[in-house]
Amino acid sequence: MSAPERRARPIRLGKRSAAALALVSAVGVVAFGWPLLASSTSGLAHSSDAPWLFALLLPLLLAVVVATIADSGLDAKAVAMLGVLAAAGAALRPLGAGTAGLQPMFFLMVLAGRVLGPGFGFVLGGVTMFASALLTGGVGPWMPFQMLALGWVTMGAGLLPGAHALRGRGELALLAGYGVVSSLGYGLVMNLQGWPYIAGMSSGISFVPGDPPGENLTRYLAYVLTTSLGWDIPRALLTAGLILGCGGSVLRALRRATRRAAFAAPARFE
Repeated sequence: MSAPERRARPIRLGKRSAAALALVSAVGVVAFGWPLLASSTSGLAHSSDAPWLFALLLPLLLAVVVATIADSGLDAKAVAMLGVLAAAGAALRPLGAGTAGLQPMFFLMVLAGRVLGPGFGFVLGGVTMFASALLTGGVGPWMPFQMLALGWVTMGAGLLPGAHALRGRGELALLAGYGVVSSLGYGLVMNLQGWPYIAGMSSGISFVPGDPPGENLTRYLAYVLTTSLGWDIPRALLTAGLILGCGGSVLRALRRATRRAAFAAPARFE
């Protein structure tokens, strides 16, 4: 197998795509972390409309970055691959929904991002979460945040080292470790999205508008420990277990499909 065949990916991040992805990620960091980033003197810290503002803004930004990446190389074969993987991921989500945080879709997102690259991974994560929300009835102001967070998870898998050299048990161990970290990280950032809604409840875990970031951070960590860690850990363990158990077969199937699709090959007409 030649080097170009090994490295063929359906979406290559160009300068415009990378810039759009960096922009939406930067806005996403603010959208998730504004309760901890806003100073006590800023109007944002005291605004009850901030969560809704970001919930309306994020879909527009996600549409921009998807359109930019698509414009730089999302051809018909890549769209077909995206549709198949997004449908598979969406179908996996209901299998564990509502059961101790178990979400088998995460293992597929990690493996697909590893094989198909960060650009494809970001789009796949967002589209999969959107499709699964429609399937499970989970549409709400939290959905854009879920799309962005899962897009980060899948993109991060595509940025892991050794994409063209590391294989076998070493690669599975790397992906399993990433699956644990990313699953816990997903829960951590998604908690930030919902935490401000319990502001003013006068409890030791609620967000207090205008309080110093350090004090709110302490409350947030207590909120995570008491409300969601019991869901995040099973998700992380299931993701790692599925990667170690059947990740090798899925990786081989994805790489074989990518080679046969020949995403990087130029079209020729006779």
